Amino acid sequence: MNYLLGLAIVLLSSSAWASSAAPGQGGSLMTFVPLIAIAVIFYFLLIRPQQKQAKEHQRMVNELKRGDRVLTQGGLYGTVHAVKGKVIELKISEETKVLVGKSFVTQVLQNDPSLEVEVVSNGAAKG
Repeated sequence: MNYLLGLAIVLLSSSAWASSAAPGQGGSLMTFVPLIAIAVIFYFLLIRPQQKQAKEHQRMVNELKRGDRVLTQGGLYGTVHAVKGKVIELKISEETKVLVGKSFVTQVLQNDPSLEVEVVSNGAAKG
């Protein structure tokens, strides 16, 4: 422990001497170039695509209308029965309607035949 403390003191004092010995050396702008480059890379690889995806999701949510088949974040498949401000009424079976926040709709489905539920003779659903 004492060794690490002594080493830290030596390193800090030597860097202080080095910085005061050559004040005109090593442009301060050049030290920030890697940080600026990292910020630009993060913007183009992470922030910009996420903003684009959020804008596309907002457009999809605003265009919801009665009769659209949708999938929610919770995994519910249903048909939009009514749009009421920030909430939609989702019909998930003949008698069952639930209220779901518009922002929880993940996608609008376009006549996907794999989602059709086949009803067998005894009334049970077979998917």
